[in-house]
Amino acid sequence: NRAAPRRARRHDFIISPGVVLVLIVWRICCRHSGVKTGLLHSDAMLTVFRTLASCLLLVFLGSAVHAAGSGGVNAPAQRDKPYLILVSLDGFRWDYQDLFDTPALDRIAADGVRAKRLIPVFPTLTFPNHYSIATGLYPANHRLIGNTFPNRDLTEWYSLRMRDAVQDGGWYSGEPVWVAAEKAGMVTAAFFFVGTEADIQGIPMTYWNAFNASVPGLERVQQVIDWLSMPEEQRPHFITLYFEDVDTATHNHGPGSQQSVASIDRVNEYLTALLDGVAELPVADDVYYVVVSDHGQITKRLDKQILVLEGLVDLEGLSVVDHGAAAFIYMPEPDAGRAVAIRDAINDAWPYGEAILRREAPAAWRVTEEAGFADIIVQAEPGYLVYSTADRVQRRSRGDHGWAPEAEDMHAIFLASGPRLPAGRTIGPVRAVDVYPLMMEILGLPVTTPIDGDPARLVPLLEP
Repeated sequence: NRAAPRRARRHDFIISPGVVLVLIVWRICCRHSGVKTGLLHSDAMLTVFRTLASCLLLVFLGSAVHAAGSGGVNAPAQRDKPYLILVSLDGFRWDYQDLFDTPALDRIAADGVRAKRLIPVFPTLTFPNHYSIATGLYPANHRLIGNTFPNRDLTEWYSLRMRDAVQDGGWYSGEPVWVAAEKAGMVTAAFFFVGTEADIQGIPMTYWNAFNASVPGLERVQQVIDWLSMPEEQRPHFITLYFEDVDTATHNHGPGSQQSVASIDRVNEYLTALLDGVAELPVADDVYYVVVSDHGQITKRLDKQILVLEGLVDLEGLSVVDHGAAAFIYMPEPDAGRAVAIRDAINDAWPYGEAILRREAPAAWRVTEEAGFADIIVQAEPGYLVYSTADRVQRRSRGDHGWAPEAEDMHAIFLASGPRLPAGRTIGPVRAVDVYPLMMEILGLPVTTPIDGDPARLVPLLEP
């Protein structure tokens, strides 16, 4: 069934001690309204106290609602700001634009900026990378360290297939663009994007959709156009739009397959409809586009040795998360001797990858114990595969991702266009974490929390 666009589930407000105090004063005044003795109980003083309490209550409630988001109405100071559409093309490899016919992407590049590639974060999976783009943080700092992972004591799990976890704001750290915008009184909307279903920091987006792959791409596009056609007071200034077509087709059939190329054509159709539809709106001249992907894809080497951990090493009592390109081994209690023995056994038996202890991970991966990364990481060479058990081996799918971010075929795309961006500019590689500062600058929002992204990489592209 279609996940119909709708308002956020609720606009929670935060009850501060000041609100509680005002409520108590107001209640006392009401309780004494019939008593006529003493200064406090005079009609005149009761009127004064009631008026004061009511005014303070309105002030506190107003600030509380502001703390929980825009309430679906753009603050006056935000109404003249530009509009930003963040488009994600899941699994769209960095070189697809050159290899295949992509007139819509070419149009955005001609009107704006295109990076040679976008360097994803480790691990090169959908959830960590989308949320790094949204927050400007590495997974070690935003806490989405995989598509599936446990908390620190292995008692609870997050998974992209667990709706309760996906919609639980407690799993997410950092301040994504939409949270910063809502806190500033700016209306936001999402037709899918990692993190947009959760009330992060207790703040919901004004409009959001629970992920539903059955919703046609052109319907998603039409909703974005409808949002931008709303009255100024309710019109979202930040919108996300997500398409999984290329990722799904390439997983199933492999990069360069007929089905994968057809999915690129479909995505181009969606983008063309978006560009043409927005161009007809009164706000067209104030709209920015940022188009990204989260990772690339590689053809799986099913003809080569696939490492199956079970039988090679003792997994008793351990938790293993595997996805083909890598396996993450979690130990319930620290056991340095056992961890080293497992690492060495794997490396002695398998020439197509490497097992490393958490502390041995490359510095560029930003792997830390504090973030809850696995005790042992088994990373395959590009195209090669590792699974925990034989029944986990997936031979039917042809393409995958999750290999080291240094692998060229894991690299993604970045394009941006809008009023203050130069036309036809090609720039060098950018990192996933560098997109956040640019989006915040476009929206005129200050970056008030620590980030890993470098503002100097993309923000200077904006003309005065």
